[in-house]
Amino acid sequence: MQRIRLRYTKRGRLRFTSHRDFQRAFERALRRAEVPMAYSAGFTPHPKVSYANAAPTGTGSEAEYLEIALTAPRDPEQLRVLLDESMPAGLDIVEAVEARTSGLADRLTASVWELRLDGVEPAEAGHAVAAFNGAGTVEVQRLTKNGMRTFDARPAVVSLESAATQSQQADRPTEQPCAILRLVVRHVTPAVRPDDVLSGLRAVADLTPPVPAAVTRLAQGLLDEETGTVTDPLAPDREADPAAPAASVGAADTAAAKAPA
Repeated sequence: MQRIRLRYTKRGRLRFTSHRDFQRAFERALRRAEVPMAYSAGFTPHPKVSYANAAPTGTGSEAEYLEIALTAPRDPEQLRVLLDESMPAGLDIVEAVEARTSGLADRLTASVWELRLDGVEPAEAGHAVAAFNGAGTVEVQRLTKNGMRTFDARPAVVSLESAATQSQQADRPTEQPCAILRLVVRHVTPAVRPDDVLSGLRAVADLTPPVPAAVTRLAQGLLDEETGTVTDPLAPDREADPAAPAASVGAADTAAAKAPA
């Protein structure tokens, strides 16, 4: 049985796609591309697809991951192209590698987020970031199925800074002046999401953007505690295959051109 790991995106209007919607679209793409999927046992067999740490509905992402199991070997790049052609524009399959190591989910320990705050002056955002970073605790509230929950969002935040410019990868780009924040956050329980950090900025500095923030996950992977950076979770699989060519940058560029405005 061959296992293939894929990186995909959520761009443009497709950032509002729920995880369940993506699952349905991806399973349709598997059938259209005639992928020789392995299926689970039991009365209702399902294709063996493992999803890892999906982004919340409404956020863009350049770094979502999943793994599929095949009953017959396929070339990862050819498979990526077939699946990408079968997916809606905005849900782009941008990278595929054969799984040669274990524990993909264990390597997703942190995420890099970009938050675009339209209508907020960069100086105002900078003061709020300084207040957040200087706080010992930042209590926020989130409504859960069990009611309102209060927790400290500060320990999960590795770094929060005001960026001078918006990343070219970020969803919903704009040329209008706005504040851009860059956030690195650990994957902990309970999960600390970008909207929790925004709630924390409101709590410590009364920062309230006039319109909802445009949030994009730029990367997720293993957190390097010394440098505070997030590493590529597919790198160990590429490195374990000495015959594999260097990672292609063309896939992401092609998907970006395909993405809706």
